[in-house]
Amino acid sequence: MSKPNIRNSKTKRAKMVGFRTRMKTRGGRKVLRRHRKIGRQMTPKDSD
Repeated sequence: MSKPNIRNSKTKRAKMVGFRTRMKTRGGRKVLRRHRKIGRQMTPKDSD
């Protein structure tokens, strides 16, 4: 039996869970706020 063929796509992932996507919605901004609050590692651009 062969293994399931899962192809990961960076583009698709960025569109779903990327920083810009998060910033678009109110809920997404809340997510980022929570992440920062608990000390989640963010890229330098994200810390604006």
